[in-house]
Amino acid sequence: MMRQQGSVVLADGDEKGRALVAQALKLGGYEAIETESGADALEAARQDDVRLVMLEVALPDMTGYEVCQELRREHGDALAIFFLSGTRTEPLDRATGLLFGADDFICKPFDPSELMARVRRFVSRASTPQNGAPASHEPADDAVHLTDREREVLSLLAEGHGQKRIALELSITPKTVSTHIQHLHSKLGVHSRAELVAHAYRAGLVSVASGHLVGAAVDDS
Repeated sequence: MMRQQGSVVLADGDEKGRALVAQALKLGGYEAIETESGADALEAARQDDVRLVMLEVALPDMTGYEVCQELRREHGDALAIFFLSGTRTEPLDRATGLLFGADDFICKPFDPSELMARVRRFVSRASTPQNGAPASHEPADDAVHLTDREREVLSLLAEGHGQKRIALELSITPKTVSTHIQHLHSKLGVHSRAELVAHAYRAGLVSVASGHLVGAAVDDS
C-alpha cells in the first residue's frame, strides 16, 4: 500500500463511526489522526503535514461549524475541510456547512470509493502552495439592530425550527413569523435561511446552547 502525502484529521465523537472512516483512510494510504472533540481537532490541524480535516457536525464540546470557522480563520484556504455527517443530513445542513467555508459535505452512510476519491482531490489541492491571506473572522455586526422578537425568531431558526414550531413557541401566528424572517433577510442582506443562520452565527448574533445546533433540519414550512 502506497503511503500518500499528508495526513487527515478526523473529528467525530462516535467512536464506531470514526473507526470506520479511519479504516477507509488507512486503506487508501493516508494517516488518520482521530479526535473526538472540536478542541482536539483544532490542535491536531496545526501539525505541518495535515492536508484535510473531516468534521462531524455534532461534537461533544462545540459544533463542527464552529471548528470549520476557526480553521478558516487560522489557515485560510490552504487547508481542505469537509463535513462527513450522519447527524445533520438535510439540504439546509449541507448548505450551512458550505456557507461556513467547507469544501464539501458528505452524508453518512458513505461509499468508501467515493469518499477516497474526494479525499485524494482535496489532499492534492491542499498540498499545492496557496497564495493569499487567511480568511478573516467576521466580527459581530454592531451596526445591525435587531428587535428582541427578531432575535428570538433568529435563535429558534438556528436551532432548526420551522415557522409553525416558532409560532407555537412564541405564541404568535406563522404569518407574523414569516414577516420577522423577511425583516431579518433584509437587515442582514441574505436571501435564504441557510445564509441567514450562517451569517448570524459568524456575526455572533446567536449562540448555540447545549443540545441545539446551528444547521439542524427545518422541521416544517
